[in-house]
Amino acid sequence: MKPVNLAEKLALFTSHWDPHVIADYNDNDVMVVRFQGAFPFHLHENTDDFFLVLKGEMTMDLQDSAHTVRAGELFVVPKGITHRPRAEEECHVLLIEPKGEPNTGDPATAAAKPRL
Repeated sequence: MKPVNLAEKLALFTSHWDPHVIADYNDNDVMVVRFQGAFPFHLHENTDDFFLVLKGEMTMDLQDSAHTVRAGELFVVPKGITHRPRAEEECHVLLIEPKGEPNTGDPATAAAKPRL
């Protein structure tokens, strides 16, 4: 047990849409990621999707709406809802997902989740 410095972890990589596991929480991965541009629309059938903006801002596009999420704000997408995060400028985000959950909702197109 020790504190995890999120800024230090984010400084270890520069790639976008590339989540890195920084901690375990029950049966979940706690990850940091850099967003820039638009991620593909996708959904998670069996789990909600948790986003906490650490720096910058992102937009969460849903099928019929879009929501701006700024630093210090979080957004939870309920399971089964099609969504797409996007960011005009680079944005730093903390994600929480069940271990093994593909970030695209599909194992065939998901990014690896290396541990820092």
